[in-house]
Amino acid sequence: MAVEILLPKLGLTMETGLIEEWLVPPGTPVKPGDLLLRLATDKVDVEVEAEGTGLFHPAVASGVELPPGALIGWLLEAGEQVPSGTGTGTATAAALAPVPPPDVPAQTQTPVVGEPGAITRTGRLFVSPNARRVAGQRGVDLAQLNGTGPGGRIITADVLEAAAAPGVPAPAPQIVSPLVRRDAVAAGVDLGTVVATGPGGKVLRSDILTAAARQVPADGAGPGTVAAQAAAAEVIPLTGMRGVIASRMHASLQEMAQLTLGTEAEMDAAVALRSQLKEQWSAAGIAVPTITDLVIRAAALALREHPRLNASVHDNAIHVQPEINVGIAVALDEGLMVPVVKRADQLPLSAIAAESRRFGQGARSGQLALPDLEGGTFTVSTLGTYGIDFFTPVITPGQVAILGVGRLRDSVRWEGATPVRTQVLTLSITFDHRAVDGAPAASYLRSVVSRLANPLSLLA
Repeated sequence: MAVEILLPKLGLTMETGLIEEWLVPPGTPVKPGDLLLRLATDKVDVEVEAEGTGLFHPAVASGVELPPGALIGWLLEAGEQVPSGTGTGTATAAALAPVPPPDVPAQTQTPVVGEPGAITRTGRLFVSPNARRVAGQRGVDLAQLNGTGPGGRIITADVLEAAAAPGVPAPAPQIVSPLVRRDAVAAGVDLGTVVATGPGGKVLRSDILTAAARQVPADGAGPGTVAAQAAAAEVIPLTGMRGVIASRMHASLQEMAQLTLGTEAEMDAAVALRSQLKEQWSAAGIAVPTITDLVIRAAALALREHPRLNASVHDNAIHVQPEINVGIAVALDEGLMVPVVKRADQLPLSAIAAESRRFGQGARSGQLALPDLEGGTFTVSTLGTYGIDFFTPVITPGQVAILGVGRLRDSVRWEGATPVRTQVLTLSITFDHRAVDGAPAASYLRSVVSRLANPLSLLA
């Protein structure tokens, strides 16, 4: 009996998923645990396993973006036909074979005289997104490959086989996020031609724009022309992570009555404590907390005293959350990720420091898992490293408050008539006035400030 393969829902907030590449050809026998496809969402890029046994038959082509629960393939028994009336079977096989548009010549392969096995191509080159990425990393010329995928499509296995051949240079240290790969596809940019300018060989969005501007469009508009600049300016679609951020922030401001309060926190004692911990904990191999880690710990403990800020509003009611899960906003080149420290009020400062370090590294390297990004009940966002003193953060949908953290800076306080140098940072709390009034929000902010002024309470 035919078993449907449905696009999995990877997390509560997933709205669509992009099938980057089928990892097995049609008709392949698969069993539970075998890899079927590479799937990209707004948060992560994952490989999806088969959950049943049978002969695999895709129902859609790679490169398609669909909502969770959409039919994407079948597992069939030997000799079983694809169910009729589903747009699959022979029709699907034809759909899976890339067909050039009418104005693009069909792909052809012609041996080069005097070079056995070498090929040349005219017209469009059909390559899976991941195969193009791997080729760019390993220095493989895609124009010299014979595609073994559907319709002659070049797949990852073709690139890896070519990369293993003698004389192929070692892989280049290039890192490309799923969202940057989508921008490259939208701009028609071959990642193998992109010069990565990010840390550790990471390809940035600006690198894609630079490569797109260098390309000569079909209409003859050269680099630097108005046409080329216009084309480059149109390659940042509001899709993927950027699209989700845009829709959620817009919805947040539309649905909530947001108000921001700000104050200063004296940080002399906290800075002194951190210096002491740095000496002791570094020697013991314990993660040393940053100033942001101290704020996260203080914010989580203060939420115990002010649970109405650890809530959500829906179904015409305020729902106070049973756990305090603090999200940490991490800025990326292509957007923003908010990994979540679960039960932050119950974790010691050392554990919070270790988690925030893991989150920062994982977010920038694409190594975070979906559980790391879910379950947040409150968020801390910092722009202090960018030299910002005060800002008004936007509340994450599903929450009622967010704490903004400014830079640590020198200031002056007065002891009688004597000025005393001190270190302060600005804290701002944006809250949903539907759930919380100004006085309780101010009281919460005062609790955070008090804990930072007396940081030994953060070690309890």
